[in-house]
Amino acid sequence: MNALGDRKILLTELSFYYGARCVLDGISAGFAEHAVTAIVGPSGQGKSTLLTVVNRLWEEMGHGRMQGKVEILLDRRMVDVYRDGYPLGRLRRKVGMVFQEPNPLPMSIFKNVAFPLKLAGEAKDRRQVEAKVQAALTQAFLWEEVKERLDDDARALSGGQQQRLCIARALILEPEVLLLDEPTASLDARAAGVIEALLAHLKSRCTLIMVSHYLDQVRRVADHVMELADGRLSHCDV
Repeated sequence: MNALGDRKILLTELSFYYGARCVLDGISAGFAEHAVTAIVGPSGQGKSTLLTVVNRLWEEMGHGRMQGKVEILLDRRMVDVYRDGYPLGRLRRKVGMVFQEPNPLPMSIFKNVAFPLKLAGEAKDRRQVEAKVQAALTQAFLWEEVKERLDDDARALSGGQQQRLCIARALILEPEVLLLDEPTASLDARAAGVIEALLAHLKSRCTLIMVSHYLDQVRRVADHVMELADGRLSHCDV
């Protein structure tokens, strides 16, 4: 387990507002590198919002206002992702996100996973793309299940497979941080167990921050646990 001194992400006096409503209130906290940090707390307290603040996804979702600092160790240097002119495209490449509901695109399994490479202009070398798709699916514990049907519609996969597909799609750009917003909420126990094993495996490659309402899951998976309540984030035991 990493010490909290090995910080990958550092929040300093972070506040976030929707109109006049303060959702995050002066949060200062660090997130350990190569570890799974779970964020728990009552519903409606801003846990999902916190994730979108880390990778600036909230800017595409409507009105909001952010104050404070979000610093992330990227490319081996600590950068303020809001104030240092760090390119937004680079940030999204380095800080991936997986949502509660699997969202496969209406295309084949292969094209789903390769899609971020296409957006990044890196899909010209077919052999290289094929190698990266296989690597991402392997990392997501999905390759053996789909390798014979890569041309099938991804929406025909089971719920658990779809979620692992979405994780593979995030992994293909080799992110340093992976944000997961209740990644097993829509899955049955067996499918959720596979995702939990996957998260434990992935922390050797990247830093993971996971929102979860399932305390048993948090006990099994998380190296560190933080509670968000009343706009404040604090370490807690579960």
